Amino acid sequence: MAHTNEHIYFIGIGGISMSGLAEILVDRGFRVSGTDVKQSDVTKRLEEKGIQIHYGHSKENITDDVTLVVYTAAIREDNPELLAAKEKNIPTMDRAHLLGQIMRDYPKAIAVSGTHGKTTTTSMVSEILLAADTDPTITVGGILSTIGSNIKIGHSPYFVAEACEYFDSFLQFSPAVGVILNVESDHLDYFKNLENIRHSFHKFAQRIPKNGLLVISEAIEDYTQLTEDLACRVETFGLSDACTWYAKNIVYQADGKSRFDVYHKGGFWGNVALHLPGAHNITNALAAIAATSYFDISAQDCIQGLLHYHGTQRRFQFKGKRDGVTVVDDYAHHPTEIKAALAAAKNVAHQKMWCVFQPHTYSRTKFLFDEFGEAFSDADEIIVADIFAAREADDGSICAADLAKRIAHSGKKAAYIGDFAAVEAYLRQNCKKDDLLLTIGAGDVYKIGENFLK
Repeated sequence: MAHTNEHIYFIGIGGISMSGLAEILVDRGFRVSGTDVKQSDVTKRLEEKGIQIHYGHSKENITDDVTLVVYTAAIREDNPELLAAKEKNIPTMDRAHLLGQIMRDYPKAIAVSGTHGKTTTTSMVSEILLAADTDPTITVGGILSTIGSNIKIGHSPYFVAEACEYFDSFLQFSPAVGVILNVESDHLDYFKNLENIRHSFHKFAQRIPKNGLLVISEAIEDYTQLTEDLACRVETFGLSDACTWYAKNIVYQADGKSRFDVYHKGGFWGNVALHLPGAHNITNALAAIAATSYFDISAQDCIQGLLHYHGTQRRFQFKGKRDGVTVVDDYAHHPTEIKAALAAAKNVAHQKMWCVFQPHTYSRTKFLFDEFGEAFSDADEIIVADIFAAREADDGSICAADLAKRIAHSGKKAAYIGDFAAVEAYLRQNCKKDDLLLTIGAGDVYKIGENFLK
């Protein structure tokens, strides 16, 4: 069905989730255009699909033929395009509302939530559904190499998406299967405390229909508090045999990869091999198995899909070797994620583990200062680069040098080197053969590893 008279305009169309939604609407016959700050691989791909993109925000971009303006939570109320839409009485909708509306068109929608692990688990679910030939529609927060993109448009009842808790975005979704991987303190600039975060995840679980399923980690503190009044079916996953789905007989290889047996309701289900290191990825895989098995996807397809998954860009990604030094990059930007990445790195053979950390946002660094200070216990040498501001302004109350001191206070060898070029020079001088170098953070810290390899 064509919607040629409908013109949807995206503010921030180059964002990983926004671009995916724009492609879905183009596929459905809508006219789509949008704006972004600068050109990227994502915007080039959208332009190849016939989407007109303006670079730089301007009220002139909102023409009278626009019928709906979509924006992200990061767009401020004084954005000239948003103001122009309101002046012209053009309806506006945030990204989460649009994603929720699209999701309603798919009876077999799976939404993956949690403070950490969403992109990896969504990718695992996607690989399983692809292995089972279900032709799913996929929107994921990273580039999945199997589809060469963050989006795949399928034409079946299956839909897979990440469900982000920031700004309560996921409370717009009503998936048939919802996954909760973990619930921890993050985005405290919005939530203020853990109690509010737990309340939000509980509300997400309540949105799953009676004939649907909630898949939840038993490692979440008092997880039954989040499930006690739900109408839907509930299944748990984890490493204890009290879970609906659990792993046993875990074996790690020298490169950190794992193999393990999966049990379902106490009975042996199958043996799974993963290309990804770390116990956290074993539990992510269990969540993906539980979510897809609800739709009668076979054990064989689950095992095949997981075996095919080699990771998403920026998720414990092996970048290469130089002079015997192995470089790995990870998007970890929360203390729990950092601990998980370093614990996974311990299973990879190495002499000394170097970790270059770029803190992400002033508010997160400040709110979780002590947790960050204790998160690097598995690394041998830690370098802290300047804080990546993202959407925030520096009010001078926190800096990266403070964090380096705090990490050193926990008994680790930590240094502050703010500038990337200086970090690279220091690493070239000090990293030795058989060392492991991790670049960690949600900003552009990966460039340090890439330059080191050049």
